Amino acid sequence: MHGHHGCHPGPKGFGFWSRRGRGPFGGHPPHGPPPWMHPWFGGRRKRAGRGEVRYLILDALAEQPRHGYDVIQAIDTKTGGAYRPSPGTIYPTLQMLEEMGQVSASEEGGKKIFAITDEGQAELDEHRDEVEDAYDHLGGELGQDDWQQFMGLFERFPKLFKTLGRAARRRKLGPEQLEAIKAVLDETATRIEAIVKGKPDPKAD
Repeated sequence: MHGHHGCHPGPKGFGFWSRRGRGPFGGHPPHGPPPWMHPWFGGRRKRAGRGEVRYLILDALAEQPRHGYDVIQAIDTKTGGAYRPSPGTIYPTLQMLEEMGQVSASEEGGKKIFAITDEGQAELDEHRDEVEDAYDHLGGELGQDDWQQFMGLFERFPKLFKTLGRAARRRKLGPEQLEAIKAVLDETATRIEAIVKGKPDPKAD
């Protein structure tokens, strides 16, 4: 078993991190989320794959035309400083995108300014999921203060798990109940996604 003495290494049963201590799951790690939660809260990987950089560039240019250094800054900002592509990565990729017709270039104030084209926007729209996934795994890790704030959200989960666990043990969850619960969870996930993205709540009156 890995991890600290008496601690569970992963979310099996979504039990708890420690048999001792306090917190919604029987205790929480003193220095942020445990290793098994890194994929949720910012992994340790800080390099973009070959195919990802082009989409990150298109995403930055979709916001506004930029020169190369500004593209680097935009990506750096969006990852919370966790990933800052080098000029040796950005400029050759910009040139490639220009040759592909997905980016156009013009001179402004002695600097080469890049803008996304219709072809580039279509490519970006088609691969929007890859952009989101890239920023997910390139993002910085939560600090202790951030993690404590998220704990307020996780404190809502134990009651749900307890209710479902009790109903399952007592054989009170038939096909109809399970489908109804899934529908509620799907709706909740959709509403949370809208909140996170700053969109209107789809169920708000």
